[in-house]
Amino acid sequence: MKLTVFQPEVVCLDETVVKVVAQGPEGAFGLRPRHLDMAAALSPGILAFWTPDGTEHFLAVNGGILVKQGETVQVATRMAIPGELGSLKAAVNRFITEMDDRERQTRAVFARLEADFIRRFVEFGKNA
Repeated sequence: MKLTVFQPEVVCLDETVVKVVAQGPEGAFGLRPRHLDMAAALSPGILAFWTPDGTEHFLAVNGGILVKQGETVQVATRMAIPGELGSLKAAVNRFITEMDDRERQTRAVFARLEADFIRRFVEFGKNA
């Protein structure tokens, strides 16, 4: 099976593998060559894969989309960092923290937009 990991500007990984284990919102799942075709959202976490020689490799991803079609597995992610399992834990924690910060910032922007909309709506009602 062919595993390809895409980042916005580069192909991060293009490897022949025998098994892939990824992390989705509902938990971890594994893929082998004869599994059904599928698409899944990925959560920030560790993507593990095994090469034909039996070596296990790890890649920290900050979420993304995984598509398995036939003998290919393609992953699109904003950021992927290869490394040893122990050292990747810090990268995953950083991904989660950054995502939480972005969510807080997004909520703050929406709260300001909503407050501005309500203020203008009330002012419009007074002028009508």
